[in-house]
Amino acid sequence: MRLTTAHKQALYDDGLVRLPGIVPSELVNAALRAINGSLGSEGIHPDELVTFRSRSYTPELQTSPAITDLLHRSPLWEVAESAIGEGAIAPVNAGQIALRFPAAGTPHDPHAHIDGMYSPHNGVPKGTIANFTALVGVFLSDVPTSYAGNFTVWPGSHRQYESYFREHGPDSLLNGMPEVEVAEPEQVTARAGDAVLAHYQLGHGIAGNASPHIRYAIFFRLSHVDHQSVRWECMTDIWREWAGMREVVANAPAT
Repeated sequence: MRLTTAHKQALYDDGLVRLPGIVPSELVNAALRAINGSLGSEGIHPDELVTFRSRSYTPELQTSPAITDLLHRSPLWEVAESAIGEGAIAPVNAGQIALRFPAAGTPHDPHAHIDGMYSPHNGVPKGTIANFTALVGVFLSDVPTSYAGNFTVWPGSHRQYESYFREHGPDSLLNGMPEVEVAEPEQVTARAGDAVLAHYQLGHGIAGNASPHIRYAIFFRLSHVDHQSVRWECMTDIWREWAGMREVVANAPAT
């Protein structure tokens, strides 16, 4: 499976493309079985919750086939290569296991962020930006309504942040999220087995979970094989690492 021109146009315009039903149910079920088995046998110590929210739940499973097969044994890798370039993605050996539990009270509204910014619990060293090329999210449970722990995006914000970093420099992100006017947030609804491919620089967040269900998702962070040598330039030239997007980018109206 490869991205169509329509897919690529959505990726260019909105910063992400939705991929319904792309992950086979047997891979989804294997991941769920492993995660729930770990939760049932190991539990979660309250002192670890803040770190698990920022990094990954059941961290001992991050490199296991139950998790990595979602990317490598489904069409997702081929889809990502059709956008970034065949053979152009560095090996990905782990996924973030992202659970969002139901919470009492009024669910919180999501707040936009860009990955790779320092926080006390996410493992990113202070004074650095751990940027990458693309984010792949795989949904392991149905998210049929808003405020169900939804992955939330601000469509088009990747291009607005590009403009901001051209003016203020990529390292301005060290001072916090850019203060730019972005579109209204969109809470992504999904079925188990759906996935999204998003540009690294797309503003995104997580909505509160007022549903009765745990939201299960896995996120993979993809980097171009040459990313380290151009990592800052990519924040002001956001399609630099996306060989498969060149035709769409070339045909885009000037801004």
